[in-house]
Amino acid sequence: MMIINEKFKLKQIVYLVTDKEQKKRIVTGIFICADGTLMYECTEGPNYSKHYDFEISAEKDILATIDN
Repeated sequence: MMIINEKFKLKQIVYLVTDKEQKKRIVTGIFICADGTLMYECTEGPNYSKHYDFEISAEKDILATIDN
């Protein structure tokens, strides 16, 4: 039996750490890779993409939205 310790839950609101606009995304899928790592499918409107946990944050990064 495999136990999955996911950092983010399905239907959780998340943000991509590299997104300067910090758009809300919803976790709509969790995928197990061949090496056992997890990827999260994140959906924003009609767009979706897969990301590792280190690319995602549960908190919005306000500083990322500020242009220097």
